Amino acid sequence: MTSKDCGSHTHSRRKLIRRIIWSTIFILFIIFLTILLIWAILQPSKPRFILQDATVYAFNVSGNPPNLLTSNFQITLSSRNPNDKIGIYYDRLDVYATYHSQQITFRTSIPPTYQGHKEVNIWSPFVYGTSVPVAPFNAVSLDGDQDNGAVTLLIRADGRVRWKVGTFITGKYHLYVKCLAYINFGNKAAGVIVGDNAVKYTLTSSCSVSV
Repeated sequence: MTSKDCGSHTHSRRKLIRRIIWSTIFILFIIFLTILLIWAILQPSKPRFILQDATVYAFNVSGNPPNLLTSNFQITLSSRNPNDKIGIYYDRLDVYATYHSQQITFRTSIPPTYQGHKEVNIWSPFVYGTSVPVAPFNAVSLDGDQDNGAVTLLIRADGRVRWKVGTFITGKYHLYVKCLAYINFGNKAAGVIVGDNAVKYTLTSSCSVSV
């Protein structure tokens, strides 16, 4: 084989490799464009969350100065998938309570689940914390709220979700849910007594959701 033949063969191989690369890029572009078009046509909406109620078993500030909080709630949180043709995988969802931007309970994990089209899921996790240190400026405010018989908390849910369109499943997205919970400890009539020192408060609070 002459050097001319070798050069021609090398040139043909390079040309073939370039064609394969460009063909692969073109196919991937078409697939990506198709997914974007399907996504735009279906117009996916975020799930809608509602904090339905909270049963309070314990809520006490202790210590000297009073800066330790012990709390125990069972909340009812509902989620609705508003999409007609898109399912939602909840790969992870952690629920906890905050007071004036400070986390005051441990995180409670909700088991992974799949939510079909227009489907509603209801969870009733316990959210609690034992002798959780509270920042001094929050401790004063919290102690005052307890004396007044009412407290406003923020129930939060953080997690990861995936969207399912037909057989296609997206990557993971962060999910942030915030639900305002106004609990009137001072008025027993505002709730329903469900056991020893346990009161159930109906809230029906719509939550803000960001993905």
